[in-house]
Amino acid sequence: MRTFHRLANELRPISFEKNINVYAEGSCLIKCGKTHVMCTASLEEKVPNWVKGTGGGWITAEYGMLPRSTSLRMEREAKRGQSGRTHEIQRLIGRSLRAVVDLKAMGEVSVKVDCDVLQADGGTRTASVTGGYVALYLALKKMTDSKIIKKFPIIDSVAAISCGVCNGEPVLDLDYEEDATAGTDANFVITGSGKLVEIQGTAEHAPFSVQEFLQLLTLAQKGINEITLLQKQVLED
Repeated sequence: MRTFHRLANELRPISFEKNINVYAEGSCLIKCGKTHVMCTASLEEKVPNWVKGTGGGWITAEYGMLPRSTSLRMEREAKRGQSGRTHEIQRLIGRSLRAVVDLKAMGEVSVKVDCDVLQADGGTRTASVTGGYVALYLALKKMTDSKIIKKFPIIDSVAAISCGVCNGEPVLDLDYEEDATAGTDANFVITGSGKLVEIQGTAEHAPFSVQEFLQLLTLAQKGINEITLLQKQVLED
């Protein structure tokens, strides 16, 4: 039996708590089962050098795990240096969020989305994308309402989910134990309109077939559709 008594095609319980940070332009605490990530979106009234003079804005992300977000305490990256994994996840989050924003409509301002993992049980990068979108939406809405930007620039929603083949069966939304033992695992970033932003897939043991990949994609699309509805509900509430 999977955690939370789930079927193979079911998500872990997901919740969003918005506006949890009184200082950030946008913020959200996302809980996906036992994985909890705090996402904050902050206005920066500047853009990187390569964006200056274009009239457009920029969105970037930072990601980190708190020392006791896992079963054993880990050293802070501020002490031991940032890992390649962290760099990769930060770039994934940034790419995913920029994919659904009209950067030209922002003007020359930036938003930095910080994703801090409070508790990890698999799927921290996918939760960061999903919760990061909510925080970004809230920040851009506030910036539009206060006339910092002229036009609300979000053109679609975005969310992410993991899938894998565990004990020969395709399953949706892997927890840590499933992720650690999966024969195949993949992360899917998909927009609310169903367009693919990014796919990360790996055969941990034997190579997987095209048919198995399509089964994982179908599971991911189902999960993203459900998550998109939850995002919409929390943003309209």
